[in-house]
Amino acid sequence: MAAGTKDDPWVLTTAPGTSEYRMWSEPQAEPPALVCQVGSTALRYRAQAVEDLHAWLVEQDDWVPLGAADEQKAAQPGTVEAFGRDPGNPVGGWYGLRKGYRGRFGMYLPPLLEALGLAELTHDARNNRIRARRQPTSDR
Repeated sequence: MAAGTKDDPWVLTTAPGTSEYRMWSEPQAEPPALVCQVGSTALRYRAQAVEDLHAWLVEQDDWVPLGAADEQKAAQPGTVEAFGRDPGNPVGGWYGLRKGYRGRFGMYLPPLLEALGLAELTHDARNNRIRARRQPTSDR
């Protein structure tokens, strides 16, 4: 698996498998960020989104719709997209850092969680869903 750096980014595909994009971590950024390069467009999300989204999915304890939407469109309640902009989430709102490009959280974060082994993702043409993969516990 890639290191998740700018020189060795994660190469990911949207849930339906229709678009490829690259993501990497910038831990030195303020706040620490994930950069999502889609063609010539760079979207930036708070790096803590990975842990926070996984924890939220564990709480849901079931499949959750992705509900990807642009920033200007309303997110469907109960979706990953809605979590990514909810004032009640751990960051108090948007995980997206670049105004005008803060949406699509439900499109670009779930494939990263799947690649990191934190979630399972459906790969249908439409209406994809995600659920948390629980981390194995040891019997020490």
